[in-house]
Amino acid sequence: MQDKVTYEYAIIRVVPKVEREEFFNVGVLLFSKRKKFLGIKYKIDTKKLTAFSEDLDITMLHNHLKAWELVCDGPEKGGTIGQFELSDRFRWLAASRSTIIQSSKTHPGLCTDPEDELEALFNTFVL
Repeated sequence: MQDKVTYEYAIIRVVPKVEREEFFNVGVLLFSKRKKFLGIKYKIDTKKLTAFSEDLDITMLHNHLKAWELVCDGPEKGGTIGQFELSDRFRWLAASRSTIIQSSKTHPGLCTDPEDELEALFNTFVL
């Protein structure tokens, strides 16, 4: 148990029609302070999303999620927000929004390897 560390995660959602509050899980953010880890994994199922809403700009979704990935990567690629501490970047990415791309509330957990946990959470909540 001593080799386990705490982490927080949030599910990334695409809300095609914000006024309807219906969403599709497309990714996961995971932050572990002790392991100094901030990661994101996402997949946009174009077929599923366009079946629900033909008006969605899939390229825009990819571009925004790529920007989130760059923020996770840090100062060299993530712009101004990428220069924040890991915890602040996670909080910024996981903040409540009323836009097409949103995050769930954050959830805690324990793991030994944050990268493996990110993959497991992605497989559970997205695939």
